[in-house]
Amino acid sequence: MEVSVSSAVNVSILAMSVIFTVLIILIFTIKTLVKLIPYQESPVAPVRKIVASAPGQDDHVAAITASLAAHMGKSPDEFRIVNIQSR
Repeated sequence: MEVSVSSAVNVSILAMSVIFTVLIILIFTIKTLVKLIPYQESPVAPVRKIVASAPGQDDHVAAITASLAAHMGKSPDEFRIVNIQSR
């Protein structure tokens, strides 16, 4: 019984030391990569102008909003249709 407990403790210590060694290697690898390849923010997308709808288009927007709300099972306040373009 003594031998099995002793060997189990030795294996546990060996496994923990291997795991922590790999973690330390990963930490230094990530730190090195951050220094070699710095993070660059992506450019901000330009803000699109909101185009006011045509005077006769308000009824169409209301009808499409109501039908989408009924189809998706959501409230019409949860989304907004800004512009409708005919082809």
